[in-house]
Amino acid sequence: MTTVYALHENPEWFPPFARAFEAEGVDVVEWLLTDGVLDLDSVPPEGIFWSRISASAHTRDHGLSKDYARSVLSWLEAHGRRTVNGRRVLELEMSKVDQLTALKAAGIDTPRTIAAVGRNRILEAAESFEAPFIVKHNQGGKGLGVRKFESHDELAEYVGSDGFEEPADGITLVQEFIQAAEPFITRAEIVGGRFVYAITADTARGGFQLCPADACAIDPHTGRPIMPPGATIAPEPDQQLFALRQDIDHRLVAQFEQFARLNNLEVCGIEFIETADGRVLTYDVNTNTNYNAAVEAVAPASAPRELVRYLKTLG
Repeated sequence: MTTVYALHENPEWFPPFARAFEAEGVDVVEWLLTDGVLDLDSVPPEGIFWSRISASAHTRDHGLSKDYARSVLSWLEAHGRRTVNGRRVLELEMSKVDQLTALKAAGIDTPRTIAAVGRNRILEAAESFEAPFIVKHNQGGKGLGVRKFESHDELAEYVGSDGFEEPADGITLVQEFIQAAEPFITRAEIVGGRFVYAITADTARGGFQLCPADACAIDPHTGRPIMPPGATIAPEPDQQLFALRQDIDHRLVAQFEQFARLNNLEVCGIEFIETADGRVLTYDVNTNTNYNAAVEAVAPASAPRELVRYLKTLG
């Protein structure tokens, strides 16, 4: 088995994968893309290069990671190296516009969304929405910039305030507020184009920030559970926001598997919500997917192990 190079920027998210590589007997080298030097005349090492760069990298003071990853992946692919979630997939990770348009092109229903390019166009973009509605950052991850507004006046006050959160790429999405039939969203985990399992995430306690990694759940300053934006019930210590879901519609799973294959998404988590008015809306594609330890303990298969086993087939 050839060496796997894991391209990432957040060591806190990597331990479950490191354990999976060790358990499967596969050599892995972590390549942290925070800053560095890239000699374009050099030749990359032989190996499999798995990218898990996150759209939220800039929130960890890794503002250079995205463009560094673009450069590294372009260099690797120019030399014919095998990349997993490569250069094109990185762009999908960085843009919810990219994700939503790709989902719609595949015949998958998504929430009504208008993109405002520039802070001064947000109010215009929101004009055709009835309140309540939400705004979010196009370059997201971790629920970045997601806010619910009960009126257009409330939005105008926010956009004109010092508290406005400027999106990393200058693009803000205005989106219909989705009233869930039950207070949870579902995330389908896919590896190698095949469904592994689905999880639910408690939106009453998790709000808009539903990162399943254990490192996301605790405030590093207080050591207590985070009360995320959009949450209506405060999470309790040791309370699980995530659970294994058994009753996912297999027709939807088939759609997601086909979508992943069409877009060369070899590792991803796809999130959807079942609405109070009977719709099923898919709203997010995570290409640097993390897995929750509590779910892993009861899941029919380990997603990190499935990932490493898939990478073994490529070498």
